[in-house]
Amino acid sequence: MEDTQPEGGENNRDVEVAPALISVHPTQDSVAVAVGSDLRFFDLRGNCGVTLVDETGEAFHKDSIRAIRYGAKGKLFVSAGDDKLVKVWSTDSWRCIASVCSEKRVSAVAISNDGLYVCFADKFGVVWVVDLRGLDGNETLVNKKAAPLLAHYCSIITSLEFSPDGWFIVTADRDFKIRVTVFPKKPLDGAHEIQSFCLGHTEFVSCLAFLVTVDYPQGFLVSGSGDSTVRLWDINSGTLLDTCEVGSKAGIVDYDGSEVSCSTVTDLCTIPGSNFVAVAIQSLQGILLMSCDLSSQTFGAVKVVSNMGDSFIPTSLGCSSSAELLWTITGVSKLHGSDHNSLACVRVLSGFKKTIPDAAGPELTLLDDNEVPGAEKLLEKLQGSVTVEEEVFLAAAEAVKTSMCNLLIKKQYTTEKREFRKRGRNDKKTKQ
Repeated sequence: MEDTQPEGGENNRDVEVAPALISVHPTQDSVAVAVGSDLRFFDLRGNCGVTLVDETGEAFHKDSIRAIRYGAKGKLFVSAGDDKLVKVWSTDSWRCIASVCSEKRVSAVAISNDGLYVCFADKFGVVWVVDLRGLDGNETLVNKKAAPLLAHYCSIITSLEFSPDGWFIVTADRDFKIRVTVFPKKPLDGAHEIQSFCLGHTEFVSCLAFLVTVDYPQGFLVSGSGDSTVRLWDINSGTLLDTCEVGSKAGIVDYDGSEVSCSTVTDLCTIPGSNFVAVAIQSLQGILLMSCDLSSQTFGAVKVVSNMGDSFIPTSLGCSSSAELLWTITGVSKLHGSDHNSLACVRVLSGFKKTIPDAAGPELTLLDDNEVPGAEKLLEKLQGSVTVEEEVFLAAAEAVKTSMCNLLIKKQYTTEKREFRKRGRNDKKTKQ
């Protein structure tokens, strides 16, 4: 069964671009990049590219990858996307150790803190759970079945996160909601206890992250949205603690009308062991670096880091537990009218450990290509080439903006049009 397509049908699907994604091993042993259906790894311990082993005998993914994630311990890696396949990889053997077929296209993934369960969300609003107990990194491929865990009822789920203590799974959706659910002891039986709802966003919630420090090990939830805000939450009660309007802080003026804001938050990355949050914004060339005063539960100073290049608008951010480097990527696949099928450019910022007294935050430095861990070998593996033409990325950023608008902004239809779309749906189950 296929998802209901946006207006325009299959033609829209053919040109739907996918943003490049980046994920960093918790101890920075490796870095992963997804561009379209390509999954690329670089092993920083061995200073070499990784060759993945997938015993299905087919291409690793046959359509755009929409979500990638390392587990908290770094032993597992999960990839999933538009081909409705969820693949679990061992980072010891680089083998695909489990494969799951989803009924719908996959929009988000998460791995439980103990590494025993993988959760994934589909574009119909259902979160599924896969039991990984008994698997190791050296056995042959296992085809696993997923069980339904919870549902947002026909609202696209945009982000999944486990709380730092593993007690809760947090889900965000297109309908402005964040739901905090108790992760049960028997997940295969479903999650039925809702802890709280975090309500306050006025557009789709695009990303979630937890800000954790030594003094606050339980962490606070940070969310980004199409309403041009980053918000801070107490998940136990669902209380909104503070809001930062990032568009004005970044000096971006929003568009008028109903189109997606040009200051939509596309990704968040909390810097482990610190009170900093890196924010990627749809039209910002660079990142926004926010600090948070967890004692007063408010956002503090905000600064724009704009030394990353004139055309560099990040589509994804990543950081290891050492918090020494922030890895960023920009790029897309399936860019209409371009000779390049998969565009990607990786840039790395350092300096989080060097905070200047009385400054708004650390003075971050953009690493030269030869200063990046793995240097040119890494860039060639993850980007596809060492050098990338910068002028193509502004067009790529515009394509990502349009794609996000088509996917996440809810369309308004006349009664006649709505009935026509109902008759044309191809995801309805046949009655027995």
